Amino acid sequence: MNKLLIVANLKSYKTENEAKEWLENFKKIKEPGQNLENKEIVICPSFTLLSLFSLYISDNNLPVKIGAQNISPFDEGAYTGEVNAKQIKDFADFVLIGHSERRNNFNETDDLLSKKTELSLKYGLTPIFLVQGKDNLIPQEIKIIAYEPIFAIGSGNPDTPENANQIASLIKSKNNIYQILYGGSVTSENVKSFTGMVNISGVLVGGASLDPEELIKIIKNA
Repeated sequence: MNKLLIVANLKSYKTENEAKEWLENFKKIKEPGQNLENKEIVICPSFTLLSLFSLYISDNNLPVKIGAQNISPFDEGAYTGEVNAKQIKDFADFVLIGHSERRNNFNETDDLLSKKTELSLKYGLTPIFLVQGKDNLIPQEIKIIAYEPIFAIGSGNPDTPENANQIASLIKSKNNIYQILYGGSVTSENVKSFTGMVNISGVLVGGASLDPEELIKIIKNA
């Protein structure tokens, strides 16, 4: 049986000082009774905070892995402003690819997302590929999918667990997928209704992850 995968996307939030405060509060995840058995936790901070999170998690022996929120579609080279897979691998094990916010705000295409996937795998990163429905094109090499319906992101209006489970089943039937996560207005109150579905093996947490105590509750309740 696969571990439940719980991914927290901190998006474009937190200064260095705010991140240190967040981490100090999130350190409570180590306290007894947090129900971490058979769960894998991934935190995805901004690029500027990858080093801070990586060092803090290592120094405090937290049961957490690091993911990046994005990755360059180019390898290392003369690409000013880009952060490439080789650089990210120094700090992270996972990377988010295909988030709806990047598709919409930065016009990321299927071809671009395929290039990001290829480079992630080249340097030993595990891509978590985000789709907004059953018909999104998924690169063949992808093993972990996060289904995030547009209407549910940051709206407080999540999909129903039953519909999310059905979408996950359809995605599995069309692709050789290892795990499917649900993302979109996940809270500590509704997380179990999603992770209890047969075709859903984790969650992608957005806005709720900005509160470390709420994130701990989500992890505990999943």
